[in-house]
Parts: sequence; C-alpha cells; structure tokens
Amino acid sequence: MKRFGLATQIFIALVLGIGVGVAFHGNEGAVAVIAPVGDVFIHLIKMIVIPIVISALIVSIAGVGDIKKLGKLGGKSILYFEVVTTVAIAIGLLAANLFQPGTGLNMNKLQESDISKYEETMKATENPNVADIIVHLVPKNVFESIAQGDLLPVIFFSVFFGLGIAAVGEKGKPVLAFFEGVLEAMFWVTNVVMKFAPFGVFALIGVNVAKFGAASLIPLGKLVLAVYVTMIIFVVVVLGVIAKLSGTSVFLLMKVLKDELILAFTTASSEAVLPRIMDKMEKFGCPKSITSFVIPVGYTFNLDGSSIYQALASLFVAQMYGIDLSIMQQITLLLVLMLTSKGMAGVPGASFVVILTTLGAMGLPLEGVAFIAGIDRILDMIRTAVNVIGNSLAAIVMSKWEGEFDKEKAKHYIASFKESDVA
Repeated sequence: MKRFGLATQIFIALVLGIGVGVAFHGNEGAVAVIAPVGDVFIHLIKMIVIPIVISALIVSIAGVGDIKKLGKLGGKSILYFEVVTTVAIAIGLLAANLFQPGTGLNMNKLQESDISKYEETMKATENPNVADIIVHLVPKNVFESIAQGDLLPVIFFSVFFGLGIAAVGEKGKPVLAFFEGVLEAMFWVTNVVMKFAPFGVFALIGVNVAKFGAASLIPLGKLVLAVYVTMIIFVVVVLGVIAKLSGTSVFLLMKVLKDELILAFTTASSEAVLPRIMDKMEKFGCPKSITSFVIPVGYTFNLDGSSIYQALASLFVAQMYGIDLSIMQQITLLLVLMLTSKGMAGVPGASFVVILTTLGAMGLPLEGVAFIAGIDRILDMIRTAVNVIGNSLAAIVMSKWEGEFDKEKAKHYIASFKESDVA
C-alpha cells in the first residue's frame, strides 16, 4: 500500500469495502467483526479535533503579530471573510435543501439505541434563541468545555487567548512558540491518523453496505453533483459580483491563476500554491504588505469552498438519517459552521474533521461521514480550487479598500500575461 498515495489507498479501500459489504449483506456476524475498526477510526479523528482547533486558532490570531499592526486592515479583512464565508454557508444550505442529495436512503433502519441518543441531543437544541447561543459561547470553565468536547466555548476562549498573546508582545512569544509546537505535533499526529484512514473507510463503508445494500451508495452521486454545481455557481455569481465591484473580472483572475488552480485542484492542497499566489497577486497590483497578511490569514478564515462543502455535507448526513432540521435548527447550523469553519489548516482532508465536529455540535450521527470519506478527495479538489480563487480575490478587494491597489502595475502585468499566453 506504501506505493500508492493516500487518495488511491482510500479509493481501493472504498471499492473493497463495498465488495465486502455486498458479499456479507445481512450478515450480522461479519458486521460485528469489522465494525470496531471503523469505530476506532472515528475515535482517532475525534481525539485530534480539540487540540487542533485550539492550537490553530491561537497561532492564527496571535501569529499575525502585535495587535496594533492589525489595525484597519485586520478589522476589514475579518469582516470581509466573515461576510463572504457566511454567504457561502447559506448558499450551501440552500443548495442542500434544493438538491436533497441525502434522500433515497433510509438510515432509520439503524438500531434504535443508536438513533435515540441523537434524537435526545436534537431535542436539547430545539428552538434555541440568540441569547442562549451567546451565553453558551462563553465558557464558565474552559477545561470543562475541553473535557466535554464542547467546541463553541473552546473556540471563543482560543480566540480571546490568541488576542491576549498578541497584546502582551515579547512576553507572549514563548507561549505562542509552545502552541506552534503543539500545532506541528498535531499535524504529525493527524498524518499518522490519516494513514489509518483506508482501514477506517473500508470498515465504515463495509458495515453500511452490509446493513443496507449497495443501493445505499446512490446518494453519493447526487452529493458530488450538488457540490460541484453549487461551487461553480458561487464562483461565477457571488465571487463574480465581488470581482466586478472591485473593478476586475473573476474570469480574468482565473486565467491569471490557471496554473495554480490546476495544481491546487490536482493536489487538493491550497498550501502547495500559497507562495505562488502571493507572488502573482503582488504582480497583479496588490502591495506586498497586504498580500502577506490577507492571503495567509484567508487560508484560516476565508475558505469559501470548504464552507459550502461543510454546509452541504452536514445536511446530507441529516437527510440520510431522515432527520428533518427546522429553519431555526438550520440557522443554528449556519452559526455553528461560522465558527467551526474557521481555524482550519490548508491541508487535504481538513474539512473532514470540521464536518465531524459540526455534526457533533448539532447532535447529528457521526457515522454518516463514512459515506463522505470515500469520495472526500473528489470533493476536496473542487473546494480547494474555490478556496484559492476566494483568497486571491480577497487580496484585491482589501487592496482596493485600503486605496493601495496599483492599477498601472496591474495593467502592465495583465498585458504581459496576455502576450506570453498568446506566444
């Protein structure tokens, strides 16, 4: 298996899992044998969630530098990121309601004991009001929230703690260095955990197919179609309008970033193209001081493609299990995603962890991600490309907003780019 990349390994595991599931359809003994393997994988993923969220948020907030340096640019950037990603999440939820990608599979055939605990959690979150959500955001004891895996208060504390580290200057550097070390260590742990992913996917898919039959995989095609169509519409319409208001064209931007988009799409890693995007946006007329801040921070706070995917995937799981979320519950889901979609690293598969935490926060069945895991790479490719376009456009928007965009430099670069393209 070492000869193959992780994506190939997961695909092979997916095919083998489907084959084993079909072969042992209705065989409870076989299900009991392979089910623990999938459970271990789910536990491993849940194990790394809290440490990654805490360290990533603290490093992202504090690592920007002294709080004074953030100034207007920091405030405007965060505001822009929040607005655009919230629109992305809302569009993802709307698309999930229109496409209904999870329908056609009756997941209520699961044992009642498995569903009942999710139903109890769902009842506990019914009809929440804004005051309750705000109160819940503020932890009375952060260590209690960490122990319980209560993500929202942990995020709230991490953001404030990151701001505190930045505010104390030199004295905060050792603390920042500690969390940078934690984050690097957690990346290592994540890489080790992901090596177990093929086995986890094999078991989780195998168990589900053995329980429900091969027909249970039909909704996956609808999910892929829904994600790709929604992403394309978002880029053309939403990012297209933003680009137009900024005096440029999203199609021109995509042409300029053609090589980077292909690289990002094929590798499903936005980190692989980050340096090249910063260089191209600087040549495009954005000052270095803005590109060096906006683009790296954007890879934590401005993941448009990932936001759309997480919204669609969360409702996909709910629809698979026949859980009908009310309008108020979907608004709550939007608020949860506004928080959980922040602080992710720009590495392949990061959204998988966020979906699990979001499902947990909403009381939705975590087992549903077994279906998504098998095709996650296919979905990761398009969402990574959308993330790249969104963050590149953000640098242009912030440069224009700050009045520092160099129009002449942009004209010369576009002209030289077109000439080299023709040549």
